[in-house]
Amino acid sequence: MQCFLQGKSALEASSLFDISYVSTKNYYQEFREICALISEKNYSNVREKNVEYEEYFYIEKSKKHKKDAIFDAHNFLTFDYDGYIYTLLMPSLHRYKKQFLEDNIENVYIEEFNKFKRISRIIKVSKHYNTIVKFWNFFEKNIVVYKGVSNELFAYYLKEFEFKFNHSIEDGLELLIQNYFKEIQ
Repeated sequence: MQCFLQGKSALEASSLFDISYVSTKNYYQEFREICALISEKNYSNVREKNVEYEEYFYIEKSKKHKKDAIFDAHNFLTFDYDGYIYTLLMPSLHRYKKQFLEDNIENVYIEEFNKFKRISRIIKVSKHYNTIVKFWNFFEKNIVVYKGVSNELFAYYLKEFEFKFNHSIEDGLELLIQNYFKEIQ
């Protein structure tokens, strides 16, 4: 759990503790699932508050210069409730790619998305450095360690970073231990 919270990869942790990579990877996924449960529980306690939020498009570094990257982007809302972050993953556009290609309107969407990215980049630069922007920077810096995340598991990785951003390593370790042993009883 400490390795997970410190951002060590499953491979590093498996070598450090001399256990199989597959076992370590499975533990890490369990920890991500617990992070998601804790985040949902915390958010349910403040759900009624009025909070700030922003929409964010995440495109993997290797795909950022691809013309049709809009279809591979992960779109999520980021809420700031009293200095804590909560993320909500929006539906992927990937499932609509075939339809856009068949309708021959892919280029229209790509051009509009590129305009949006240019405008939103100007807006982001002009905004003050708030908790939401700090989270996005934290997320972008740390997600690259994984060298690509499958669409099926992306939500869990997003919740992992939300959890790590919201909690110190010490507090996070305590929460993971409490919830991990609660889950296996």
